[in-house]
Amino acid sequence: MSLLIRGGLVLTMNDRFDIVEGDVSIRDGRIAAIGSNLADTHDRVIAARGGYVLPGFIQTHIHLCQTLFRGYADDLPLMEWLRQRIWPMEAAHTPATLRAAVRLATTELLAGGTTTVLTMETVHDTDVVFEAVAESGMRATIGKCMMDSHAGVPRRLQEPTEASLDESVAIHKRWDGVGHGRLHAAFAPRFAISCSRGLLEAVADLSAEHHVLIHTHASESRDEIAIVSQISGGMTSVAYLASLDLASPRLCAAHCVWVDEAEQRLLAEHDVKVLHCPGSNLKLGSGIAPVPEMRVRGITVSLGADAAACNNRLDMFEEMRLAALLQAMRSRPGILPARDVLWMATRAGARTLGLEREIGSLEVGKRADLIVVDRDRPHLAPGPDPYSTLAYAARGSDVRATIVDGEVLVDDFTPVRVDRAQVVAEARAAARQLAERAGVRE
Repeated sequence: MSLLIRGGLVLTMNDRFDIVEGDVSIRDGRIAAIGSNLADTHDRVIAARGGYVLPGFIQTHIHLCQTLFRGYADDLPLMEWLRQRIWPMEAAHTPATLRAAVRLATTELLAGGTTTVLTMETVHDTDVVFEAVAESGMRATIGKCMMDSHAGVPRRLQEPTEASLDESVAIHKRWDGVGHGRLHAAFAPRFAISCSRGLLEAVADLSAEHHVLIHTHASESRDEIAIVSQISGGMTSVAYLASLDLASPRLCAAHCVWVDEAEQRLLAEHDVKVLHCPGSNLKLGSGIAPVPEMRVRGITVSLGADAAACNNRLDMFEEMRLAALLQAMRSRPGILPARDVLWMATRAGARTLGLEREIGSLEVGKRADLIVVDRDRPHLAPGPDPYSTLAYAARGSDVRATIVDGEVLVDDFTPVRVDRAQVVAEARAAARQLAERAGVRE
């Protein structure tokens, strides 16, 4: 199917930051042309009505499986949050509740303009996640959570080292490249606290052998860092990962809130990708990551909402706004400007996933992953600077259309592949069942 997005303000996010008033032509899932008054015939025309047309957002740290936990795990610091709420609820998931969580998450993400995610799921039933994401039409790199160090972990999340490794490799063989290349598999050791040295070393070897991304958490909170120091003989989190040969361009490290200059040098030297989650870091009281300092060193820093359990929203507009505002308070206004946070939400995300030649900007030949943002809302007027308007004023609910691989998945604010009311009703029922099994009160 050919598709024409007519009459928008096109923010290409290419290397020149070109802005075009006009149209985007899509053929066979790729961008065929960008220009004013494109005249070729198309199967369908979507009127952008002067709205912003830009690349779909790429969220690089998400837990789809935790979407049903929204509102069940509030007002707790990280380690208590994990032990009292998250691990028990993850352990209580069934394939049915997991599917409901993923359907709710993908519906919310697509409605808010997110077209691609890097996700860490729970220990079991990862095939269900791949199936549900495939049905949604979203682009995703998904990892089965790996946990073989069992202190304080529910029995269902406890797995032998070899079983964890074997299942992760098997998932990669089953799913990587499925869905016309939309789906990929990553190795996802949760963090150093819940993984043995042997598992982490094996993951480093497997990642190098199969050229697979590694998705983990690092230096999120001071409590976590203290535990890592104890188990590693006094090392910092990043230094410990590096000592196990995990530091490479394939390592995607979520948070990196408490990274000193030595750790930042390690991250830069090995081209480790940092996944910044400002909303989650605020809600868990973890801290504010030194994003400008890392970017100055050449470290790729992208954005993610983390999870509905520790953020309550999966809105990339919110993460862009928070990312910029927090650095203004921490350092000075303008040190992380609006255009840069939009770059983090698009181009940096694509580089993190190794997909910079395919997505992240609107350029002829790239995959047609893009969104249309309505400009007729009062809170978006007058809007003299489109980057400022998108980063500081826009909301997920302003997304008129979301397109992945040239397929319209949200059309005039309405999801196409699912019934939104049905997804929400299923999620509420599944959440009640899940909380009861986990022994968690509403």
